[in-house]
Amino acid sequence: MRIKKIQLKNGYKRFHDLTIDLGENPQRIIALVGPNGCGKSSVLDGMLFLNNAYNMIGNKGSKDHNYHSMLQTPNFDFQNITIHFDEGEFYKIKHIRGQQGTENTMFSFRSPYRYNSNLKVAEARATQEIRLNYYGASSSSDLDDKMEENYRRLNIKFNRFLKDNSSTATYDSAKAKIIGDLNASLKNCLDLEIVSIGDIEDNKGTLFFKKKDHPREFEFNVLSSGEKEIVDILLDLYLRQEDYNNTIFLIDEPELHINTSIQKKLLLEINKLVGANCQIWVATHSIGFLRALQADLKGECQIIQFRHGVSWASSRQSLFPIKKSIANWKDIFETALDDLTGLVSPKQIIYCEGKDKPGINGQEKGFDAKVFNNIYGEKYHDTLFISSGGNTELDQRSDIALAILSKVFSQIEILVLKDRDVSSGKINDENDRQVYLQNNQDHFRIMKRWEIENYLYDKEVLKVYCDKNSLNFNESEYDKFVTNITDQNLKDETGRIKKICGITTSINPEVFKLTLSEYVTEEMEVYKELEKCIFQRE
Repeated sequence: MRIKKIQLKNGYKRFHDLTIDLGENPQRIIALVGPNGCGKSSVLDGMLFLNNAYNMIGNKGSKDHNYHSMLQTPNFDFQNITIHFDEGEFYKIKHIRGQQGTENTMFSFRSPYRYNSNLKVAEARATQEIRLNYYGASSSSDLDDKMEENYRRLNIKFNRFLKDNSSTATYDSAKAKIIGDLNASLKNCLDLEIVSIGDIEDNKGTLFFKKKDHPREFEFNVLSSGEKEIVDILLDLYLRQEDYNNTIFLIDEPELHINTSIQKKLLLEINKLVGANCQIWVATHSIGFLRALQADLKGECQIIQFRHGVSWASSRQSLFPIKKSIANWKDIFETALDDLTGLVSPKQIIYCEGKDKPGINGQEKGFDAKVFNNIYGEKYHDTLFISSGGNTELDQRSDIALAILSKVFSQIEILVLKDRDVSSGKINDENDRQVYLQNNQDHFRIMKRWEIENYLYDKEVLKVYCDKNSLNFNESEYDKFVTNITDQNLKDETGRIKKICGITTSINPEVFKLTLSEYVTEEMEVYKELEKCIFQRE
């Protein structure tokens, strides 16, 4: 089943009247490409608005006219959306699918706000059939918390295999079948493999992984944000393969927190996991995804481009797939980089870890970037730190991304700065750091201390902070607790540091750390040490 045409009319969200016409032979993958705020997500919301009027997807509830209507018109309803499929009109397909009991597998949706920071299931419980599509996001603005429910479904799938094959199946054969199929996709994206689905009854209700260079198994919760994103997306698609075999898959910005080189691999795996009779709509401005569409999937995709300067809100517009010419691809890649246009003035851009999606008016949202800009913004006024996704590691960007950036910013030096915590839980030391620097290109940097908190929670910084704020710094307690400022994991010890500083009220950990960064000055040893790591590559 594939969509041929969709129309959003009478002021649906940001559009006065928009038609997307894919022609008589719509392709398998439809990529919605354009700058932030152009309406890519609104197109996906329109499809959900129509579908949810009959069968709700997700468990976040429906949105009213204040969400769906540009003018917040009361009684604005789903009839302002029309969808034509290659198999007929929406209502005809919905009726047929209703008779088959598959009406709510017409669409599968992932919002950009995928929540998967923690997975620890303490008790088993029944889950509804996956074909009912009742959990997760219901619109593009909703939290998409599918990971725990999908973990339960993976357990059920595993145990059902053992039961259905009781005469021949063993634990190892079930693991090879159920986890093996999922690992086949996972290992094509990451140096990561699921080795166990845990044991809920033994208080180990989580997934366990291994890496080639890691000495022991580790659980889902210690993965980086990017790794969690990939596991989340691939697991969800894997579990839907049987019931969602004639479905429109809607995926909003699946590249968040994932570095460019892996983005390309992820799209290829998404394409493999989604059934042959399905269609994939993806809203993206990812360089990695665009490279996959250009090089690997060019015969299976259509690109819908939302251009700058179009009067979407005041005039009727029709969009058709663009011709995939060199000139158009150049224009698309420029669009993918358009959120960097405000960085033309710096002479040096340093990518560091953190949230890669900018806030309102392009403001930096990544914590580390804010800290570094606070500390070095005055002395290195021509340098700008920006977040580049992934909270615990930054992998090398793909050659195509660096090539484009160097052409767009020909006079700008581009660096990549990593924490010393460059792997999931693996211990390393100064010798490892030097080996890393010796065996990587000159634009890579790595901090001497474990993470940014090891600099912010340095005694030198805390004493100045307490003195300026008339707080009593407990130096003896600090010395008992912080025994190795270089290597000790202090990231989650804000509460302890707060007590040492004599702070008795509740505080926001991120705000507290950002405040500390404002007290780091040039004469401090901690400033000089970090400066050498970043700007002198020592």
